Amino acid sequence: MPSANLFSMNSSADVRPPLEPARLSLPKPFRVEVLETAVSTNAVAAARFQEGESEGLVVVAEHQTAGRGRLDRDWITPARSSLTVSFLLTPQVEVTRWTWLPLLTGLAAASALAEVTQIAPKLKWPNDVLLNGRKAGGILLELVEHQSAPAAIVGIGINVHQAQDELPVPDATSLALEGAAVDRTQLLQALVEAFSREYDAWCGGLDPRERYRDECDTIGREVVVHMIGQDLRGTVQDVDETGQLVVLADGQVHHLAVGDVEYVRRQDQI
Repeated sequence: MPSANLFSMNSSADVRPPLEPARLSLPKPFRVEVLETAVSTNAVAAARFQEGESEGLVVVAEHQTAGRGRLDRDWITPARSSLTVSFLLTPQVEVTRWTWLPLLTGLAAASALAEVTQIAPKLKWPNDVLLNGRKAGGILLELVEHQSAPAAIVGIGINVHQAQDELPVPDATSLALEGAAVDRTQLLQALVEAFSREYDAWCGGLDPRERYRDECDTIGREVVVHMIGQDLRGTVQDVDETGQLVVLADGQVHHLAVGDVEYVRRQDQI
């Protein structure tokens, strides 16, 4: 159930409650580092890997000053308004399967949000978490190397306490705007627990496609996929075994690893 630790969107940022790491009890090997300020949690997690940190580090920033989303979009959060998290991972599976990591993170976010808020989110391929059709969170996968050893950094930001004028775009939303009063520490606990379950199952060989199909709002829709130098309009059929989007367009089936998906509105929705 939502915490009794309520927050008013009209309050100033300095009264937003801080995270409380002492309350966390994370499944192994996950451990948390909470920073008051970070340019980017993904950048910090990558630097920690270069310094010798091993899998399971979870970097969290109370205030992210210059984070990036997909396509180099800014992801900047007012202090204590969001849950901004990066996971350091070294999966012992084929690197070609690492493309599933942002999708697994989406599944974990959907599970955690449903548990903490009782709001059922949906996922938009490949990296958006939606509440009532509006973006409440985004995910970014980055690959790094240290001494020829690869690692994956998966970052996720969830809008928690933002008022409308604090959001980066007008069609975004936050948990507060959707009527959910959330304790960010409780949400962080639920997110790491859910990610641990998804990650362990995937590393163990479980195919996550059926679960992803159930949570993904993109499958079955008519879309325009914006790619570098090309736009593709068609109907989303599925995700494949590597997490790529399967789109039927002009009588051909396309498997897309990257792209910015725009939903095509039907006339009856206008």
